[in-house]
Amino acid sequence: MKKITILGFALLLLCSCYNRSESRENILKIYNWADYIGEGVLEDFQAYYEEQTGIPIRIVYQTFDINEVMLTKIEKGHEDYDVVCPSEYIIERMLKKDLLLPIDTTFNDSPDYMNLVSPFIKEQINKLSQPGKPANEYVVCYMWGTAGLLYNTAFLEEEDVDSWSCLWDEKYAGKILMKDSYRDSYGTAILYANAQALADSLTTVEVLMNDYSPEAMEVVETYLKALKPNVAGWEADFGKEMMTKNKAWINMTWSGDAMWAIEEAEEVGVELDYLVPREGSNIWYDGWVIPIYSKNPKAASYFINFMCRPDIALRNMEESGYVSAIASPEILEEKSDSTLEYTTDLSYFFGPGAEEVQVNRVQYPDRSVVERCAMIRDFGDKTKDVLEIWSRVKGDNLGVGILIVILTVVPLMIIWLIYRKVVKYRRKKNSRRRYRRVKPRS
Repeated sequence: MKKITILGFALLLLCSCYNRSESRENILKIYNWADYIGEGVLEDFQAYYEEQTGIPIRIVYQTFDINEVMLTKIEKGHEDYDVVCPSEYIIERMLKKDLLLPIDTTFNDSPDYMNLVSPFIKEQINKLSQPGKPANEYVVCYMWGTAGLLYNTAFLEEEDVDSWSCLWDEKYAGKILMKDSYRDSYGTAILYANAQALADSLTTVEVLMNDYSPEAMEVVETYLKALKPNVAGWEADFGKEMMTKNKAWINMTWSGDAMWAIEEAEEVGVELDYLVPREGSNIWYDGWVIPIYSKNPKAASYFINFMCRPDIALRNMEESGYVSAIASPEILEEKSDSTLEYTTDLSYFFGPGAEEVQVNRVQYPDRSVVERCAMIRDFGDKTKDVLEIWSRVKGDNLGVGILIVILTVVPLMIIWLIYRKVVKYRRKKNSRRRYRRVKPRS
């Protein structure tokens, strides 16, 4: 995602709290990922809402960076957020736990822009449905994308990273960054471990990535521990900058972050590219939902509808680098680029007529890529077991080099701190002595 702007930061500060004596009819509390909305969009929604309803609205806008943190606040009921933007597996969990309200689609004079969500996206979201709860009545997809490999073309060719196997290749040791994401890492490891079975069509990406049997988890842990010595860092956000500065060659990351990095790198003369390995990968979806503790579901529904308006969707895409779920002709036209030397089959997303369009393939993956990807579902009661694997992978196998650094640097730091305290104490003592010497007699 792109960096937060000064204006956006100021808006965040202004909108992060509210007077509890205010009527909640005039307040909309939004909980979203950082850097995930276009500049001026919130202000434009305020004008739109008052125009539609006659009710002035003030926005309380807060951000999170971990799905589980957001979910904990919703579960405990300590926060009465009106609209939040979790990822697909958390949405599935929220539906299971009866934590969501249905989204109203009745508006005064505004069209229902939610109808512009791609049928492909609706079909995927519908997989999250629970008995008596069709998912598309409770969630509207906001952004979506893939997980894949961002790579530096000065050091690697496309064929070098066409398989997840490159992450386990010792010749790239110390030049690899991995997303600090236990779900994506789990999927990556199990796909690589079963690469031949996938090639022989003996299994599918969807089956493998959602296999949490003891045997599968054992395989994943073994492969991730074998991968770790090659990894220079497990990153949440710094991978983009490391890649643009030539400090890493390969980054397992998300397509939106890859878009941001590619654009930034181009400005400093570094050429990066992104692809989804041939084995397949995770395709993810973030969506707007209304928590059960919402105090203003009416404004929340209007907000979700507003975010589906094509011009607003384009502004949000421009800010984040990710892909909107909206599949309107205006968006296809805006995203078409006649300078591209390739075409992409996006008929699965935009419908007939989009079989060969010149659109950036990092943002909008070709049909052939989508067909070898699948959604990772909620781990359910296996979440604890997977997190324990993740903890063991990241917590052990530090490596001799790192241990030597720790054992050397920590004692030196302690000695330095003691030395500084001694020096500070002596200075104070000498200062007191000097003061007594020059102090005038009474």
